[in-house]
Amino acid sequence: MPSSPHRSRPDACPGAIEVHPAADGGLARVRIPGGTLTADRLAVLRQAAIELGDGSLELTSRANVQIRGLAPGSEPELGERLAEAGLLPTLTHERMRNIIASPLADTQGLADAIDAALCAVPELAELPGRFLVTVDEGGDVSGLGADIGLHRVGAEWALLLAGADSGLRPGDPVAAVTRAAVEFLTLRAERGGAAWRLAEIEGGVTEITRRLAAGTASHIAPLSSPAPADRVQPARSQPLPPGPLPDGRLVVGVPLGRLNPAQSAALLAAEHLRLTPWRSVLLPHSIPLGHGLITDPDSPWHGATACTGRPGCAKALADVRADAPRLLGGAGRSVHFSGCERRCGRPRGAIDVLATADGYLVDGQRHEDTAAAIDAARRKQ
Repeated sequence: MPSSPHRSRPDACPGAIEVHPAADGGLARVRIPGGTLTADRLAVLRQAAIELGDGSLELTSRANVQIRGLAPGSEPELGERLAEAGLLPTLTHERMRNIIASPLADTQGLADAIDAALCAVPELAELPGRFLVTVDEGGDVSGLGADIGLHRVGAEWALLLAGADSGLRPGDPVAAVTRAAVEFLTLRAERGGAAWRLAEIEGGVTEITRRLAAGTASHIAPLSSPAPADRVQPARSQPLPPGPLPDGRLVVGVPLGRLNPAQSAALLAAEHLRLTPWRSVLLPHSIPLGHGLITDPDSPWHGATACTGRPGCAKALADVRADAPRLLGGAGRSVHFSGCERRCGRPRGAIDVLATADGYLVDGQRHEDTAAAIDAARRKQ
């Protein structure tokens, strides 16, 4: 595995308490492990955004929620509201609660158990805010390249490390994830680094697999000599098409992952919802929507994402959210609009539309007609 750039500082991912000072005000990120939100909790987030922020709720690529435009000094009030609603169960571990679970499967219970186990280990409060765990029972989220992943294989769970099958099949998946997280921090300290992700530790996957299989973790039963055919090969994660499902559930797309007050109010009609890592929402049944929310699988907004861009981000070179509608073109492959070279929130495999001082590049190339180039790229399979 190739090494990644050496990190000389801790990551600065925002949390619900450690708010990031963005150009448009404070930015709070509220973790929603497993993605399930009750209507009551959505109402709390919505009201906090209206009264303390800019009114909108941003859905992230890790199925979390962001509130932007917070005024200085509003952090304690936000924290109190979140805590009262059960959205902030811990002050010490809140930034590391990044757990994505298969939205269509019955995975919320396992995600909750993993969340509780991780939060119960004091040293795991030091996990970086970018550290990611996935629970995949439908073949849909293992391709996100999590640091630690559980992937259902028949009656067993495969343990994935940095997105690859370790060959280990844990009898206790919750304990396996917890132990792997502890081993990550241990190995990181031994290497004297400040890695944000497991893939950044050269040889880290091999070493952690060895430690887990060495008998120090009795809850993990390794495959003796797994044949290549037995290894999980995660498929690329694909966004769920918006629209009704055969079982009556409804996938709702959110343009560029940003819910305005009218849109979030409409979603309150569902008793609960499931956030997805594709910045969409899964409802248990159909409800009256409108307000620009997407239920058409052929909508050009399906699979289209963007970073914040100007004026919210000081590093951005363009207002990508304003430019996206005129550049989007027809439906097709996933596309991501980035305001700078950091490419925040870009999904793996998405068409790369990058703002520069002289206009946009599409997958690294400049075109006379940017909209036409994006449309052509989206139509390619």
